[in-house]
Amino acid sequence: MAGHSKWANIQHRKGKQDAARSKLFSKLAKEITVAAKLGDPDPDKNARLRLAVKEAKSNSMPKDVIDRAIKKSQAGDADTYEEIRYEGYAPGGIAVIVEAMTDNRNRTASNVRSYFTKAGGNLGETGSVSFMFDRVGEIVYKASAGDADTVMMAALDAGADDVESDEDGHWIYCADTALGEVSAALEASLGESETAKLIWKPQSRTALDLDGAQKLMKLLDLLEDDDDVQSVTGNYDIPDDVAAAL
Repeated sequence: MAGHSKWANIQHRKGKQDAARSKLFSKLAKEITVAAKLGDPDPDKNARLRLAVKEAKSNSMPKDVIDRAIKKSQAGDADTYEEIRYEGYAPGGIAVIVEAMTDNRNRTASNVRSYFTKAGGNLGETGSVSFMFDRVGEIVYKASAGDADTVMMAALDAGADDVESDEDGHWIYCADTALGEVSAALEASLGESETAKLIWKPQSRTALDLDGAQKLMKLLDLLEDDDDVQSVTGNYDIPDDVAAAL
């Protein structure tokens, strides 16, 4: 069991205030629509859609909004989105992976490049930083799901590879191709999880000082304010004293 840092590999958009909730819902709805369009509109028959709905529910997205996003996928005039991954470096050498869904590749590429430039970073080629991450499934449970040993045993029995636990909860990791299967097995033993999704997990993390953290947050804010950007991941760690200063 490894120590988990809640400041490492976070999805920064979840720290947004209520004013950004509609933007978050829009991104979640886009993922639901794309997942339903690519597969079956029934979450029970579509693993990607099932995970997208779970993520939406974990962010308190209303059921009627989720249902509308699924129905939109079956409409003849449903938007067609392309999934693109961008990779680059934030100030301080922090590796950043940006995942986007767009109906205009040129617009999105231009915007993402400008955000890196404005924040003092630089956008690289595909593959320039992803080798420093592992593509894995992440299943999150509250601390109330059980003690570390109980959750570890349940995770291993379900086919997971690793568990990180602390006073805030449990983070269970598995092969990307096994996420649906492991998540279902865990629900049978531990109950429903908080979230279950594919992530880019950094192989190592770089601790930031206050100046570095402020520059990184500027880049994350620019990226995640863009409607085309679905997620942003970095191999950084923000120590508690720096987090408090932020």
